[in-house]
Amino acid sequence: MKQQKLLKHEKLRLKNVIIPDPQKLEKIKEHFKKEGNQKLHVLTDFDNTLTRAFVDGKRVPSLISVLRDSNYLGHEYAEKANALYRKYHAIETDPTISKKERKKAMHEWWSIHFNLLIKSGLNRKDIEKVVKSRKIKFRQGALEFIDFLHKQNIPLIIMSSSGLGEDAIAMYLKKENRLYNNIYIISNKYEWDQNGNAIGVKQPIIHSMNKDETMIQNFPVFDVVKNKKNVLLLGNNIGDVGMIEGFNYDNLIKIGFLNEKIEENLEEFKKNFDIIITNDSGMDYINQLLRELFE
Repeated sequence: MKQQKLLKHEKLRLKNVIIPDPQKLEKIKEHFKKEGNQKLHVLTDFDNTLTRAFVDGKRVPSLISVLRDSNYLGHEYAEKANALYRKYHAIETDPTISKKERKKAMHEWWSIHFNLLIKSGLNRKDIEKVVKSRKIKFRQGALEFIDFLHKQNIPLIIMSSSGLGEDAIAMYLKKENRLYNNIYIISNKYEWDQNGNAIGVKQPIIHSMNKDETMIQNFPVFDVVKNKKNVLLLGNNIGDVGMIEGFNYDNLIKIGFLNEKIEENLEEFKKNFDIIITNDSGMDYINQLLRELFE
């Protein structure tokens, strides 16, 4: 009976894993194995990549969406923020619009929204409320993934366009007792006054369409990873592949989480990722891959 359950679990796990070119992946894996964990670093998105896209059956796009859909900053903020979301998210996800136009629209969206947050009185305590809301959950297996990298002393770079920025991601990791010293966060960063009120956002603004311009060598973490040229990249949209832009890597495995609209997006994901995890599934396959390569 136990064996049957294990087989059933294995089939379910593999059902949600798509490998467009198995031979190519095996060749890259051999390089990873040969050179070991000292040559590896991991580069990942946060929202809907390390975290789940659906919580209790409800779509949770991001940390900022929890704030946007709540009453933490009042009804007027929620109304205006949701109107911005409806307008700009449609542009963000429309493949018929050129990348240049979408990039311009995303910068416009984030700039307007950051100003709205500041005018609405965003305080550090509001971010704490979002983190404690239980509306954001790590993907199944994500804690095991983070723990493995920590034990193996493999740098984990989180590059996120989060509207609540570095502070929110750090708070969430701390809440889960996972704010390890091998983790580096590249994200939007607020400027706070002495009362914890947001008074500005440091430039450049990072959004979903400019990760190809947010180059690692522009951040202090580059000194940590510049000689670790085997990279495991995780993301949940095509734009996340741009996180590696400008880094002179030797070998790269790209893992994409295709959480919804699978039929519409699968072919594009196959062109851009080496491993595709569908249906908001867990990280079992990735954790097994890490064990296979480095234990």
